[in-house]
Amino acid sequence: MTAFLDEVFPQVRGMFAIDRMDGDRVVMRLHADDRHLRPGGTVSGPAMFSLADVAAYVATMARIGREALTVTTHCSIDFMRKPAAGRDLLAEARLLKLGRTLSVTDVLLYSEGMDEPVAHASLTYAIPRRRDT
Repeated sequence: MTAFLDEVFPQVRGMFAIDRMDGDRVVMRLHADDRHLRPGGTVSGPAMFSLADVAAYVATMARIGREALTVTTHCSIDFMRKPAAGRDLLAEARLLKLGRTLSVTDVLLYSEGMDEPVAHASLTYAIPRRRDT
């Protein structure tokens, strides 16, 4: 899956890692560094959104196979607490529903080493129709 991400999204190569991928659950990490921080030394909202989005994408790809043109159609994210500075951000993504044309994923984001989530996201992906050749 990492090789697939590198192929279709070379612009974020090395930014994310897959810690766990099984069944309907994926755990990913954002290697947080200075480019992901906002004033005050916390991980920025766009960086947290990116991690949630990639984790939902990977959870969907893990079930349907490589479909690079699967795209985000909806995302709702609640930022609940300040992420810890100097720590990676973790995403626990759980596929809630997988249909022929849509997948729905729930994602909780955590600062590494913290028990309470820093954000919660719900994402829907549109899956392209498979064409018989």
